[in-house]
Amino acid sequence: MGRKVKCVLLGTEEDGMDYVPYPGDLGQRIYENVSQQAWQRWIAHQTILMNEYRLTPIEPKAREFLEAEMEKFFFGEGSSMPEEFVAED
Repeated sequence: MGRKVKCVLLGTEEDGMDYVPYPGDLGQRIYENVSQQAWQRWIAHQTILMNEYRLTPIEPKAREFLEAEMEKFFFGEGSSMPEEFVAED
């Protein structure tokens, strides 16, 4: 049985991650407070952000933007979808 966390995104006790998914203090906060399911939601959202804004994660400004959005997604007011984004049916 894996470890459980009280997920800040879902508001319920869920399976926690097996490893710290991101470096630094933010990664540690995510590890302690975000479930595997919520992390997968972030990965999907991050992919949309990267595609819509044509971000390259190797660029420092892109990494800064994604980290700020990750912080908002889990611990802030939430990360918005790009205005131009249209979901596929």
